[in-house]
Amino acid sequence: VKILVRPMYSNPPVHGARIAGEVLSDSGLRQMWLGEVKEMADRIIRMRAALRGELEELGSKKSWNHITDQIGMFCYTGLTPAQVDRLASEFHVYLTRDGRVSIAGITTGNVKYLAESIHKVTKD
Repeated sequence: VKILVRPMYSNPPVHGARIAGEVLSDSGLRQMWLGEVKEMADRIIRMRAALRGELEELGSKKSWNHITDQIGMFCYTGLTPAQVDRLASEFHVYLTRDGRVSIAGITTGNVKYLAESIHKVTKD
C-alpha cells in the first residue's frame, strides 16, 4: 500500500500546472484572471478600510492605522492573547493568539460585529 500511496503525496498532480499554463498562455484568459486577482485584492483593501472605519466610528481610543497600513490577506491587530481569548469565549470571534485575523474572512455582513467585538475587548 505504501508503494501505491507514496507517489500521490510526494508528487502533486500535474493538472493544476497545466491549467495555470493554459490560463497564462492565452491572452484572453490571462486578462480575465488578472481582473479577478485585482477584484480580490480590492475587496481585501475595502474590508481593511471598513474594519478600521467601524472601529473608529465606535469611538475607539486606540489607533487602528496599522489595519490599513498592512497589506495581504492577514492582519496583525495588536490584540493580546488575553484579548484574543476573550473574543473567542464571549463573541465567538477566532483569531490566532498573536492577534492575526484573516481579512479574507471579513465581509460586509460581519465587519460591524467584528469591530464591535474588538472594541469591547480593547476598551478596558
